Amino acid sequence: MTEPALDITEDALLGGQLRLKQKRSGHRAGHDAILLAAATQAEAGARVVDLGAGVGTAGLALARRVAGIRLCMVEIDPELAQLARANAAANGISAETIVLDVTADAHAFAANGLGPDSVDVVLTNPPFNDPARHRGSPDQARHIAHVATGETLQAWVHAARRILRSNGVLTLIWRADGLADVLAALSRGFGSLSILPVHGDAGRPAIRVLLRAVKGGRAPTRLLPGLVLNEESRVPKKEVMDVLEGRAVLPLAES
Repeated sequence: MTEPALDITEDALLGGQLRLKQKRSGHRAGHDAILLAAATQAEAGARVVDLGAGVGTAGLALARRVAGIRLCMVEIDPELAQLARANAAANGISAETIVLDVTADAHAFAANGLGPDSVDVVLTNPPFNDPARHRGSPDQARHIAHVATGETLQAWVHAARRILRSNGVLTLIWRADGLADVLAALSRGFGSLSILPVHGDAGRPAIRVLLRAVKGGRAPTRLLPGLVLNEESRVPKKEVMDVLEGRAVLPLAES
């Protein structure tokens, strides 16, 4: 028997450099994950963990750009984890995929090979919609991927801090109106912050923030010039298309 075609789609990202199978309904790959990958600095040989990987979009996009990273994708949903595993293989990318709740304790992480101080880079796109202001999707997988409880961000940052080595780097994306929550979560154990606001349109408030934080870092916080996604005509800017199609990176990846 073949898998029902209506359940799974295959989509091209990074200008066709990356092809991903994903569920037709529920959480799907989007610009946030590609921007996150383009904001993440890594080098060959680095151990990189994508927390909450979904079907592997951010981690695999980074691995496509930086050959030779040792990628581990952590995902709570077994079906999404299986798709992430299959996507890595289909794209010829060596990666490990672990079914694990990001909020699990240190013993669960260690049992899966992610002990304390063992990772060079973490990238993550945590659930970030405020349930008090966002009507959650009836699709349970989509709801888990998008809607955060009051403890979500703290728990995900804590998990990253625990597995990162000293001077290891965390890169994350969050909603712009929750910047104060991000800064509070990063205040314990992280420093040397770089913040990149992301605006949908010029002259309008930022909709996302990308942040780079160093475990144990002590350099002053840097607020970078904002990234504007669209021209006045609502067409994506050329420099943004270069990023989305894998021809350029964001300033955080050049820090």
